[in-house]
Amino acid sequence: MIEAVGLTKRYGDKTAVYNLSFQVRPGMVTGFLGPNGSGKSTTMRMILGLDNPTAGHVTIGGHPYRRLPSAARHVGALLDAKAVHGGRSARNHLLSLAQLSGIPQRRVDEVLGVVGLQDVARRRSKGFSLGMGQRLGIAAALLGDPQVLLFDEPVNGLDPEGILWVRNLMKSLAAEGRTVFVSSHLMSEMALTADHLIVIGRGQLLADMSVRDFISANSADFARVRTPEGEQQQREKLTSALTEAGGHVLPELDGALRVTGLPLPRISELAHSADVRLWELSPHQASLEEAYMRMTQGAVDYRSTTDQKAGFAQPPAPGAQPPTPVPGQGQPGWYAPPPPQQFGPGPQGAPAAAPHGAPANPYAQPGPAAPQGAPNPYAAPTPQPAPAQPPSAAPSAPPAPSSAGPGGPAPSADAVAAASGPADLTQRDSEDNR
Repeated sequence: MIEAVGLTKRYGDKTAVYNLSFQVRPGMVTGFLGPNGSGKSTTMRMILGLDNPTAGHVTIGGHPYRRLPSAARHVGALLDAKAVHGGRSARNHLLSLAQLSGIPQRRVDEVLGVVGLQDVARRRSKGFSLGMGQRLGIAAALLGDPQVLLFDEPVNGLDPEGILWVRNLMKSLAAEGRTVFVSSHLMSEMALTADHLIVIGRGQLLADMSVRDFISANSADFARVRTPEGEQQQREKLTSALTEAGGHVLPELDGALRVTGLPLPRISELAHSADVRLWELSPHQASLEEAYMRMTQGAVDYRSTTDQKAGFAQPPAPGAQPPTPVPGQGQPGWYAPPPPQQFGPGPQGAPAAAPHGAPANPYAQPGPAAPQGAPNPYAAPTPQPAPAQPPSAAPSAPPAPSSAGPGGPAPSADAVAAASGPADLTQRDSEDNR
């Protein structure tokens, strides 16, 4: 049996575990639950003598771990499956542990068979997968055939078959009268494996009770009641009868009724007395995960915030100039250019016409095929003299020359500059032709 009394551990100003007292009894699987940073690993390290408590004490079978004679034969532990020399084979790793603890060599081959690593026993552990490493760590914990076993996340990295194997292994070890203490974040596995729970939050004890009592104490049990569909009068009649009897009735989204405050036999009697047919009358109990979340919601240190992608944008530097607007952006017919691979290979038609007064859009989608004999809109432009502007009139921006059709390159900086202000298009066209 493991017994902790007033266990406290401080690291400088941080208190990892505070005044923690509990017992882990033999003959059952005891789950050790708590949010990240709640002190579970620190507690296990103090149980195994790896960390000295600041206050309080913890014993195994009435003795501190360090005073146990031949501790490996009394206590087996899996805290970190990666704590293996990568250059050693699985068999040599276990053999070295056995020799240090005076365990017979034949036991090494036995535990390799128990965890299913007998076929890879001579392979170096650095080539093991995460699940194989977990199996090797479990084999090391079982090496001395101990009466007390501690496992920290034993199913981490295992496939469904491996998880089922670990579940059955824990139950069989407890059935033999051993003390099994398991820390895990998988609530579904704890619900299927553990008989008793010890829950801590921020280093303090939150619960020490059976799984059944823990779920009942941290959830609201209710009954689901369903009347025949389309018979609204029967539903209303049943709701009235249940409410008058002291029940609390809430409608659910699927048309059923959630009833609290009345046991199932009483609900059945009331429905029969009111001459209401029932299509469903079933009890509902919260899962271990729901009960755990309700218990520990105030002891979670690491919470996620809403993922606001706008928050990743860097604020503009002081004095930075606003970006130059793209010509035509925001006007009717303008849109962002699609990826280049979306354009067809080669010109099949003329580009879409720009709105009146707007510069030509070099990314406009191709229109219908031009009739035979029509001028090629993708040919090099013919030099045109710039139209005379009256001195008093503001110069209008002439269309930018379209030098790229569908599938062609993006407009150059010169083309953008030409579209944004007056320029000598005759000289620019002459340069392009050259």
